[in-house]
Amino acid sequence: MKAEGGVSGQGGVNGQGGVKAESGVNEEGGVNGQEGVRLEDAAKAQESFEGARLDSAGSMTYGDYLHLDQILGAQHPRSPDHNEMLFIIQHQTSELWIKLMLQELRAARDRVARDDLQPAFKMLARVSRIMEQLVHAWDVLSTLTPTEYSALRPYLGSSSGFQSFQYRELEFILGNKKAVMVKPHAHRSDLHERVRRALQAPSLYDEAIRLLVRKGFAIDAADVERDWSQPREFSESLSQAWLQVYRKPEAHWDLYQLAEEFVDLEDAFRQWRFRHVTTVERIIGFKTGTGGTAGVAYLRKMLDVVLFPELWKVRTDL
Repeated sequence: MKAEGGVSGQGGVNGQGGVKAESGVNEEGGVNGQEGVRLEDAAKAQESFEGARLDSAGSMTYGDYLHLDQILGAQHPRSPDHNEMLFIIQHQTSELWIKLMLQELRAARDRVARDDLQPAFKMLARVSRIMEQLVHAWDVLSTLTPTEYSALRPYLGSSSGFQSFQYRELEFILGNKKAVMVKPHAHRSDLHERVRRALQAPSLYDEAIRLLVRKGFAIDAADVERDWSQPREFSESLSQAWLQVYRKPEAHWDLYQLAEEFVDLEDAFRQWRFRHVTTVERIIGFKTGTGGTAGVAYLRKMLDVVLFPELWKVRTDL
């Protein structure tokens, strides 16, 4: 065979139909030339993808940072029913959102107490958005039919959302104070103390009232310094103070914006409560709740609670 079409002396295939020796295997059996470069590039490509490292050994991963093993391992259905996982995750995610709301509301309360309102506005707006998220979460739970819920309900025992200590803290910081609501947590001293402290602390609205006084508004002393653990009654002097703010918003812009953030917050909270009631009625009708309440009848009573009555009345008075 001629040299042009056969095997060259270097061990490669030459001529027009072959590969040059420089790209083939050398005499020592290794890879040389362009082929070696290509193999190096391939090895590097296996270490990353679109710039992202593929080897996470020795570094903190996404799962490590979020403790996903613990979170994803926290669902323990008690029934053999497929739908119980939905019920568990619905309530666990709600508790996580409430945890974030509590952080934001406490920080906002502290800012209001220090007359530092700009950061408080952002925090309150975030809480309103979280509540909107929770409103839509009921859409997912409402895919649970009465028949499906009836299959898993016996496994819930007496556990109930009524016993959520975080929800109770949320109610308290928003001003809906009821001392009796501390009692469901007496079985655990740590939770009992936590809820008790929330009851006895000033609410977010209490701090706003004290802010109005610092700004020169005349408000009855009984509305300013009082027993924070007691429900707050409607205050005519406070109503008049807010009316002044709304009549001249340009002169009291920070207070005006704070008031509107409060209204946004209560508006979102009412929608969350209403969606809760309708979802419960849709799934269990008028059965007694697992925690012993009257179920829908009890939840409907909660719809009548007004957190910031003076801010709603000012709309009529303007």
